[in-house]
Amino acid sequence: MVKNLLRQKLEAKFSGLDFDILVPPDDKMGDYSTNIAFVLAKKESKDPIKAGEALASELSKDKDLAGVFEKIEAVRPGFVNFFLKKEFIRKQLAEIYKNLDSFGKSDIGKGKTVIVEYGGTNIAKPMHVGHLRSIIIGDGLANVYEALGYKVIRWNYIGDWGTQFGNLIAAYKLWGDEGELKKEPIQTMLGLYVRFHEELKNDPGLESRGREEFKKLEEGDTDNRKLWEMFRKYSLEEFDTMFRQLDIKFDITKGESGYEDVISETVELINQKGVLKKSEGADIVELENLPPALIRKSDGTSLYITRDVASLKERIEKYNPSKILYVVANQQALHFEQLFAIWRMLGFAGRELVHIKFGMVLGEDGKKLATREGKVIPLQELIDKIVALALNVVQQKNPALSEEQTDKIAKAVGIGALKYSDLKQHPRTDMVFDWEAMLDISGNSGPYLQYTYARLASILERSENRKKGDVSLLTEPEEEKLMKRLLEFPDAVEKCTEQNVLNGLALYLYELSNNTSRFYESIRVLDDENIGRRNARLILVETVASVLERGFGILGIKTLKRI
Repeated sequence: MVKNLLRQKLEAKFSGLDFDILVPPDDKMGDYSTNIAFVLAKKESKDPIKAGEALASELSKDKDLAGVFEKIEAVRPGFVNFFLKKEFIRKQLAEIYKNLDSFGKSDIGKGKTVIVEYGGTNIAKPMHVGHLRSIIIGDGLANVYEALGYKVIRWNYIGDWGTQFGNLIAAYKLWGDEGELKKEPIQTMLGLYVRFHEELKNDPGLESRGREEFKKLEEGDTDNRKLWEMFRKYSLEEFDTMFRQLDIKFDITKGESGYEDVISETVELINQKGVLKKSEGADIVELENLPPALIRKSDGTSLYITRDVASLKERIEKYNPSKILYVVANQQALHFEQLFAIWRMLGFAGRELVHIKFGMVLGEDGKKLATREGKVIPLQELIDKIVALALNVVQQKNPALSEEQTDKIAKAVGIGALKYSDLKQHPRTDMVFDWEAMLDISGNSGPYLQYTYARLASILERSENRKKGDVSLLTEPEEEKLMKRLLEFPDAVEKCTEQNVLNGLALYLYELSNNTSRFYESIRVLDDENIGRRNARLILVETVASVLERGFGILGIKTLKRI
């Protein structure tokens, strides 16, 4: 909003310069500040403060900026600070309130398609804590691109093909029980996986049997195909249950198996470019500054990267995306470097392919989050724990609620705590599970944000008509700070797509909540005897509540009218 106006003005005057526009931590330093004078000084061998003073003088004469800023000044060592007019921020509140439904939305993505791949679940295995970050980050990115007018395709690319399924089929034929599989499908399949690898230590011949069973599956063997389809069906049902709990949706769920029919065509496409080579009977592609990519094994079976090339080709030909985001853990960095390199070698360009990397999930001790036995924690177990802890918070805060109400609120608080705890930090950093901090209703947490919204909802529920408030009466410092913070929302949303991260928006919502809490604690609203000012304050409350709700929606967090 204001930041965009400033950027447009500065870029029009100084095209090609890389500079920042920031919101200073202290409003004595202005409402906005830029470092462009330092960039200019370096380019032109000038003193930054002199460059800043000249720029401030020039910008002060701009008619558009004169209607927005009360003062533009340069300060040592060279920052240029901008102070908003109080009249301007009040007029903006009235304008925002008139257009609440569209505030924070944009059409900058109109006519463009973005595919966001996240989830990455594997058939025949339970979803675990490692899937959590891909799901949360991917869903948030899909939401923010939608808010900016892009057509978004949410894609769950499932692992449902490969040698491991030959191992599972072999294990089922040796030790499987159909009754147990129907009763506890995921645990039964996981048990077969574990047993196969335990038995493999004493019977190396099992490895070749697993390969044989997978080769038969690839060749269309009827029995193996039926088993695989059964494993897949049970797994997808389990995944859907988990996604519903997390309020996650997908437009397309497609597995690696969906590309088996085009593997030969994909390999031939690579071969036609003259980059396919033989190495010990296998097909490889040699890549500059990267290890060779194995495209097809010596026994003719396909690999993950081959299927990824086929999937990428389909996505581009069928959906014509301008951008594809792969929300996958840091550990897969090499795989995506190879995939993107192969794609460039094939001569395809004009698409932005981005690997959204994220770190591990750690316990409070800084070690990888796992059970006492060192095993990966099932995602359901994690969800159950956070909801149970949230239940305690809700019961303490609102003991008069019914059991049904408490359970519903606890689920929203627990899931919101999980999501916010992840999204408030940069995805490449490891996520530390500090259960107490995640649920701290007075700290930088999801529950704190939800509680802030609930306080506003309570005011609005008890209010009457608020359409005729006089916003010129909003002159208290906490009111002005809150109005200024509202102006930053569109910029906070748009900035998410610059680096494909959501921590800036999470920080904005936290700061908005802090401003709201200070306003709530110091300003009388419902019992204000000045009706015009009372209604103006209600307009401010409703506007803030709307912005919080829209921001929560992007992060995938539910609003609550009470906690």
